[in-house]
Amino acid sequence: MNKIEEMIAESKLSEILHKNEAEKQRNTVIWVLAIIGAVAAVAGIAYAVYRFFTPDYLEDFEDDFDDDFDDYFSEDDQV
Repeated sequence: MNKIEEMIAESKLSEILHKNEAEKQRNTVIWVLAIIGAVAAVAGIAYAVYRFFTPDYLEDFEDDFDDDFDDYFSEDDQV
């Protein structure tokens, strides 16, 4: 019976070791995904802060250009 008990203990140990390896791989994947998610969140927040605090120069330029264009080509000047 001693041999049988050793084989059972060995097989359980093997199962435990395989579970640990699979769990380590799963944990590695979870950590990698968590890091990627954190980097994406920080990038998104940084972009949102940039867009919120940076004035929109292009919109101001368009407004000024439209006003100047309308003033230059108004109907009063074409008479």
